[in-house]
Amino acid sequence: MTESAAPHGTTRTLPPRSANGSASAAPAAPQRRRLSTQISSIRTGLIASVAALIVVLIFIIQNAHTVNISLLGVHLQLPLAVAMLLAVIAGALLMAAAGTARITQLRRLLRRAAGTAPASHGNLVFEVARSAAV
Repeated sequence: MTESAAPHGTTRTLPPRSANGSASAAPAAPQRRRLSTQISSIRTGLIASVAALIVVLIFIIQNAHTVNISLLGVHLQLPLAVAMLLAVIAGALLMAAAGTARITQLRRLLRRAAGTAPASHGNLVFEVARSAAV
């Protein structure tokens, strides 16, 4: 089978045939990248929050029996779930306080180092990080 040549002045719309007679594959369409927007992030956070709330509610319902708690001479009777949730909240507050203290310490070091030596910001951060690594 021979191909007929296109008339003079016209163009071919098909790609040329390869040596074995098959046409070359068409290029793949570019894949669209999904953009993450603030609304989609908020929606994802809300879905995760609702799922966590459901898990906490199930935990509270399943652990409704009361327990005796004694701490520093104070005696309480609380549902087990409430006692555990209070313990988690207290632990989170302690960790937040420790993190805040460390950040405040690093900021003081940064301010002190910034006031004593006219260094570039990158060198200053490196020096503070090096001196804070105790």
